Amino acid sequence: MTLINFEPLKDLNMFSGNIRRIFDDFAGQESENNLLLNPRIDITEDKNVLTIEAEIPGVDKKDLKITVQDNILTIEGEKKKEEEKKEKSYFMSERLFGSFKRSFTLPKGVNSEKVSAKFENGILRIQLDKFQQENSKQKSIEIN
Repeated sequence: MTLINFEPLKDLNMFSGNIRRIFDDFAGQESENNLLLNPRIDITEDKNVLTIEAEIPGVDKKDLKITVQDNILTIEGEKKKEEEKKEKSYFMSERLFGSFKRSFTLPKGVNSEKVSAKFENGILRIQLDKFQQENSKQKSIEIN
């Protein structure tokens, strides 16, 4: 007699995982043959700097644009498709091409005048300095 481990939620978990994978793999929406890409973003902060890192593989540095206006940081760019060569015939093509645009509202305390950006190995790293806040000193208020 063979014992089988009974897992009643296994099929449901597999189904849920497959649905999640479909949405994760489909990183954008199709709009008139242009794919809107959504680069993966990490935002971290320490005492002095807010750092935004975006995964943007396959995009040329000259095709990226970063702007800050009214406390909103916007990253936009385009991943261009290589020109098709007549000698190639595709069996499968899963790569996404097109333009993208992501915007983020900057938190209070970030100096939008002091911004630096570096693009290396498909990772865009944007650093924004934070205002140095003076330690609040206790002040006695005289009651009249």
